[in-house]
Formats: sequence, C-alpha cells, structure tokens
Amino acid sequence: MVAILGYSREQIVAAVQAMYTAVAERPDSPFHFPVGGDTSHWLGYPASQTDSVPPALLDAFAGVGYPFRAGAIRRGETVLDIGAGAGVDSLIACHLVGAEGRVIALDLTAAMTRKLKGTAAKQGFANLDVIQASAERLPLSDASVDSITSNGALNLIPDKRRAIAEMFRVLRPGGRVQLADVVIHRPVSVDCHEDPRLWVECVVGATVKEDLLALFAEAGFEDIQVVGSHDYFALSPSEQTREIAASFGAHTLELGMRRAAQAPSPLSRWCQRLDPRRAWRRLTRRGLLGVAALGLALASCYGTLALAALLPLLGVSLAVNEGTWATTIAGFVLLTLGVLVAGFRRHRAIGPPLLAASGAAMVLYALFIDYHALVELAGFVLLAAAALWDLHQRRRQEARLLGLEAPADPS
Repeated sequence: MVAILGYSREQIVAAVQAMYTAVAERPDSPFHFPVGGDTSHWLGYPASQTDSVPPALLDAFAGVGYPFRAGAIRRGETVLDIGAGAGVDSLIACHLVGAEGRVIALDLTAAMTRKLKGTAAKQGFANLDVIQASAERLPLSDASVDSITSNGALNLIPDKRRAIAEMFRVLRPGGRVQLADVVIHRPVSVDCHEDPRLWVECVVGATVKEDLLALFAEAGFEDIQVVGSHDYFALSPSEQTREIAASFGAHTLELGMRRAAQAPSPLSRWCQRLDPRRAWRRLTRRGLLGVAALGLALASCYGTLALAALLPLLGVSLAVNEGTWATTIAGFVLLTLGVLVAGFRRHRAIGPPLLAASGAAMVLYALFIDYHALVELAGFVLLAAAALWDLHQRRRQEARLLGLEAPADPS
C-alpha cells in the first residue's frame, strides 16, 4: 500500500466504487477485508437468515457487523438500507417487513446495484427497490421511511455529518436506526485523509467511537445504544491491515437508536460540540496534550507577568502569591514532561523526553532555587523544542505504519 497525497473527494469516491465493483464482479479475489458467507456467519448472521439469500449475493457480502442485533425493523414498514452493497441485509429486511412492507436498497456502486437488481428480479423480491445514489444526498422525501439499516457504509463516506443529517431527514419521527460500522480508538492525524487507497482500507475514513455517537446525538437521535462490538479486522487476510487496525484500535460497533420528534436547535448543537470533555479527548488522542500543557505553563508564567504589567495602566491592581504562582507553573511544566516521557512508548525516540527533562530542570531551578529570567526562558525553549519533536516523531511513526513514509534504515 503506497499512498500519494493530494487526491480530490471525487477520486476518493471513485476509489471506493472501484474497490466494491471488484467485490461485486470478482468476490473470490483477494481483498484486504473479509468477504463472503463465512464472514457473515462469523459476524453473527444466523443460518436461518442467510439460507434464503442467493449464493451469488452472499458470496459478495462485505459487511463489517450484524446490525440486526438492534432489532429496528418491523413488519409492514418501509426500510432504507444505506450502502446495501450486494444486498444481503436488504433481502433479510424484505423477509422481516413481509409482503406489505417495502425495502429500498441504496448503494453508490453501479456494479453492486446491477447485481442486486438482476438477482432480486429472478428471485421474485417484489417488495425491493434498488437505487444507485450517495448517502450524502438521499433521493427520498422527508419522513418517508420507518427505519434505516446500514452495514459498513459510514466509514467510507467523506461527509459523515451530512450523511447522518440525511438519515434524520428521511426518517419519520420516532423512526429507528440499526447500523454496524468501523470505529477507531484514536484518530489518524497525519495528512492522508485525501488518499483514496487509504480510504478503502476502512481505517482512515473511520471515526473515533465517542465522536460518532456525538454526531448522531447532535443530529437529533435518541436512545443511542451500543448493542455489539468486536474485532472485525481479525478476519482480514492482510497482515498490514491487521497491524494498522490494531494500532488505531479499529473495530466494529453495532448501534441502535431512535429519531427524535425534532432536530436540536443550533445552540444545542454547538453546546455539544464545545463540550470540554470532547476537547480533552481530541487533545489526548491526537498527541497534542504535551503541546497543550506547555501552552498552559507559558500562559501561567508569561501571561501572568503581562497582566501584572498591563492591569495597573487600567487602574486595576493584581496581587499574586508568588508561591502559588510558582507551584502552578511547575505543575504544568511537570505535566508537559510527563506527557513527553510517555510519548516514548509510542515512537521509541529518546531525544524528546531527554530534551524535555533538561528544559523542565532549568525552569524548576529558576523557579525554586535561583531565579534567572534567561535560564527560565531557555528552559521553556527546550520544552517547546521537545514538544514539537515528540509530535513530529508521533506523526512519523504513524506515517510509516500507513505506508506514507519508508521505514528508517536500522543501520
């Protein structure tokens, strides 16, 4: 897997379509993800459901989980299958809704929709409609479906917020969603989100678990429940894909939820997005906690000095307890050091923690033993250099893992 940066959104979509065209037309070819009936059974599909699926479609099954665990589909309903692929889930849904219900199988890939249309027509699935379209622009009326099912589609969609908003739009109030999709524990932070070959690896396009749940909550979904979770990538025949997935904590999440009566207000959405707990998770998972801690140390030191100098000009006095002030600065300095030392476990570069230790020692010496402004400043400069070096090493290690950079010569 060799990545080339700078691809457009259209090229990403084309790469996804090309990959799943190959799955539709040549399902016995080697892929980096598991395909076929054996995969569906490992994921939890009972034989009682898959036995009625034509072998030609079951062989091209490329789902990542078993969304029916959420039990969102009722008899007589109109169901939308987003990212239907070969249509295994769509045909199972056809049996669940019965003759009085209707299933709309929507997929982006023409080869998949052709395959499903032809096979379904031969098998006499009269309650199935097959549509080729994008999940970001669903060709359906508002509140026109009772439930939605999706299996491994969201991680391949560039604009997930828009796709989820579209799901909310076409669902009737109280309508239900069941889905299985790939999530990750920490985000991909190197500049590779526009690389189509990495998107079809199913990891780069995946969302951090908590962020995905938050996207659905922001859109207006309620009673969001995790009904299943498993290591989908353990089935991958590709050692590199298994290694990448393990590094980012990629796994399948199976969810069930319900559409609220109305969408949240813009203010409510922004309050959710600005939740400080989400900001903290972003900092830690993107390797930015060391930079943030250093910023707090600098702000507590030089920011306080600036305020002490400027406020008297406005007729305001600022009383600072020097012991408390020094302890606060020292706390943030030690936090920075701790984060950079912990970074060694990820990138195995000894330089950043050693440089950080030198810088922290200089700042602490100036604070508690013998104050010299230049010593203190030099210590902060070393800490800043260490934080940036640590960040560079984290990104470099991630790039090597994704195939964006050749591994370092051990000699």
